[in-house]
Amino acid sequence: EIRYEGYGPNGVAIIVEAMTDNRNRTASNVRSTFTKRGGNLGETGSVAFLFDRKGQITYPNEAGSEDDVMMAALEAGAEDVESGEDGFVVWCADTDLNDVSAALEAALGEAESTRLVWRPQTTTELDLAAAQSLMKLIEALEDDDDVQSVTANMEVSDEVMAQL
Repeated sequence: EIRYEGYGPNGVAIIVEAMTDNRNRTASNVRSTFTKRGGNLGETGSVAFLFDRKGQITYPNEAGSEDDVMMAALEAGAEDVESGEDGFVVWCADTDLNDVSAALEAALGEAESTRLVWRPQTTTELDLAAAQSLMKLIEALEDDDDVQSVTANMEVSDEVMAQL
């Protein structure tokens, strides 16, 4: 496992996580993708400070009412709960993910997903042109067989998303 960090168009911070049997090949592929798509590959630690490593547990709206999910999450030791039209997202410390997930499963049933993620501390607002350019970079990175996940601290308005 290896992590690459860099900046995309408009200074958007990007973290690329990869699994490889050949670090040189993967580094070369990631570096060339960044360069071709208007980004810059940085040193390790160059953007990681802009993100927090968190546990993320998602539940569908059918899991319960907002109050029920909030109470179960707080009792399980979660830090935050976000609700939306897609369901609930429960955030916890990365080291507490297993304990919080087990407690929530006992209270609410099986989660849709449970994983460790990089959560941005701040986001960068993008217009249509910058969002299109960044999406091309992210898609190119994700197309690499070695790349497991790509995280960016971008913020895109609903109007721009509709145009994408």
